Amino acid sequence: MSPPVLSCRSLHCRAGAREVVRDLSLDVAAGERVALMGPSGSGKTTLITTLAGLTPPAAGRVLVNGVPLDEQPSLRRETALVFQSYGLLPVLTAAENVEVALRAAGRTPREAHALAAEALNQMRLAAYAEHLIEELSGGQQQRVAVARALALRPAVLLADEPTAEQDKVNRLLVLDALLGTSAALIVATHDPEVAARCDQIIELGTAVTRT
Repeated sequence: MSPPVLSCRSLHCRAGAREVVRDLSLDVAAGERVALMGPSGSGKTTLITTLAGLTPPAAGRVLVNGVPLDEQPSLRRETALVFQSYGLLPVLTAAENVEVALRAAGRTPREAHALAAEALNQMRLAAYAEHLIEELSGGQQQRVAVARALALRPAVLLADEPTAEQDKVNRLLVLDALLGTSAALIVATHDPEVAARCDQIIELGTAVTRT
């Protein structure tokens, strides 16, 4: 069995004063897919941001390649996150939003331009690359956010409801792209079709492994 890329040990997460994740331990290897399910308010987003190192856990640890994230914060660079709210910069174009993330990750301007164009084309957004974010529909903006995460080619890919704004055709496009990555993938979703294509389902701390 491949060693885990992303792990957590006895993880507890809080949303305000409420504990939403309790005593979760998890290992996710490269290419493995994990779905987080549960009703709104069950802690999916909190868990995603905790695994990304953006929200500190109430207890427990997150590890990337066996190293605790709190001991080596630079490991966050191994992770890409598709935010539920997209997290795009409205004053930039679709291409610039992807390129900014790539430049921050150390890519040269030429590399960033090429990788952004490739990722936007994969999301069927090549014709919108020079459009400002505010000129795009919600579904298009969400696909820009997915393109940005994919372009980074991360070891860990975390996605929060990445198909929520998509029609049937683009929903499958996004899903196939995410599931086709070699990263350790964790996706928060209400979509049973997304969950059915994952290797594990976590619901309120209970993991079910599909074989």
